[in-house]
Order: sequence, then structure tokens, then C-alpha cells
Amino acid sequence: MLVPEIPIPAVVELARQAESLGYRRVWVPDEGLATRDVMVTMAAIAAATSSIEIGTGIVNPYSRHPALTAAAIASLDELSGGRAFLGLGAGGSLTLGPLGVDRPRPLIHVREAVEVARALFSGDVVNINGETLTLKSASIAYGRPDIEIWFAGRGPKMLHQAGAIMDGVLLEFLHKPSLGNAIRTVRAGADSTGNRPTLCYSTMVITDPQRLEQVRPHMTYRLVDSPFAVKESLGITEDHTAAIRAAMADGLDQAAKLIPDDWVEPFVIMGSVDECAAELKLLRDQHSFDEFMLVVADMEDAATIMAEVAEVLERV
Repeated sequence: MLVPEIPIPAVVELARQAESLGYRRVWVPDEGLATRDVMVTMAAIAAATSSIEIGTGIVNPYSRHPALTAAAIASLDELSGGRAFLGLGAGGSLTLGPLGVDRPRPLIHVREAVEVARALFSGDVVNINGETLTLKSASIAYGRPDIEIWFAGRGPKMLHQAGAIMDGVLLEFLHKPSLGNAIRTVRAGADSTGNRPTLCYSTMVITDPQRLEQVRPHMTYRLVDSPFAVKESLGITEDHTAAIRAAMADGLDQAAKLIPDDWVEPFVIMGSVDECAAELKLLRDQHSFDEFMLVVADMEDAATIMAEVAEVLERV
């Protein structure tokens, strides 16, 4: 996952390096005003690479109309020669907060966004008067019916629905003791419809203890958006959440001062190259996920991190 918080040409060069290291996908998050535009960044990556798959990690159905998102992904797929995928989620406070956008009925909104995207990718003329979306004789003529649609999120209802309807489910930066429950929830949803989504586990891999400081700012919005049970297990109270959220208005680095180590360590894989490989192998064997996605904490150090973690993955 490459966050376009640095100039787009630098993100493109990192994507080229990821491709040369053997990474299969590059995920580009839509963080609203906090980063460069996700669609422009992905188009630049597509033009500069030849084999790596490219998709949103993630885009929400509130700040971008799902039909326009589907059109953008279909356009990216055409530009890249069939390498695009769509990653959807309900969005978080980092993206939607500065825009003043609420998240009403996220479960339904995500489901209807998937229905719209699939229909448009298939070339259908879409007429829908849904609970969250309305389209009238909408269509695109350049889609591919089998463009993968992924979900990323944490809530149990969302994960159950994702298992039932999505092509893939990204379990990104979850509290590790909760990973088994999340995967069981996804599989229960899959069993309810006979769906078989690809499962991808994702977190940061830290082979240098000093890099823990790179992670801390990114724990701020993740912790405030975490389920109650996770907060309770870590001892995070409503007062803690309110204080972190308030500090985020002054920047993530300021809010990071409120995040102790013991709130970070249960979310990451940390140790020597061999120790990280052993833990990742253990998690894979325990939970049988299909893919692993590396979250890059510090884009200025991304080339080194990608190379180090490529070595970790070779040993799994």
C-alpha cells in the first residue's frame, strides 16, 4: 500500500520498484484532501508499469459517487491493459472528517455501491432507486465484467456482508488477537451465499525497532475507528478516544504523542527478518489467508522497507 502523501512521481517510482521486487498488487488509498488524488496517482502508476495490479485501497461511496468511481476504475483497467481492481469501504475519519461528510447507513451504501459497480462493469444499463443510490439509464461502454471488487473494513456486519458478496476481503491493520474472529465472520458470510472471496491480511512489518515511531501516527485514526471490543481489550476509554480525535486536528504527529507502545504492538509484525517471517508464517498457517499486503508507514523510507519485507516474504 503506497500512500500518495509524497509527490506523484515519487510514488510512481516506488510502484516500479515494488513491481521489480515481485509484489503482485499496489493499493493506493483515497485519503481525500490529506494526499494526492487517488485516481490521478493510479493512472500515473499504470502508465509506468507493466505487470503489477493497481487498485484503490480504499475508496468510499460518500466522497465519490460509486458510479463515477466505477467509471474511473474501468478507465484505469483500459489504460493498464486489464490490471485494475476496485477496493471499497465505508471510509474513515481521516478522509471524511475534513470534508464534513457523515456516513449514514454504511452497510447498505457499500452493498449498493458494489451492485452498481458490477452492473456498470458488465455493460448493463443501470436503473436503480435504492436506499442510498439512484441512477437513471446509467451505463459505460468500456468495462470488464470480471474486474475484482474488494472490501476493507473492521465491523462484523460489514465483514459478514463482504464475505457474502465481494471478490476479495482485505483484513487491514487488525488487532492480531481479533484476526481469527474477523476471518471466521468473513467465512460465515461467504458460506451463506456460496461465495469464495480471496482473503488478504495486511499490516506493517517492522524489522528495525526505531521504525515503531513511523507507525505511531497511523495508529491514531485506526484506533479511534476500531470496534469497541478492541478498544476495551487495550484499555482505551471514551476519554482517550476523544483526546486522540481532538489532537488529530493539529496533525497526526501531535496525536501520536497520545499512543503508547502497548497500543501499537498488537497490530504489527515486529522483530528480526527471521522472527517476522516466522510470525507471518504462523498467522498464515493458523488462519489460511491467501495474500499478504504490506502497509508502508513512512513513504520517505518506502524503498528500504519494501526490500526488507520482500526478504521476509521469501522466508515465509
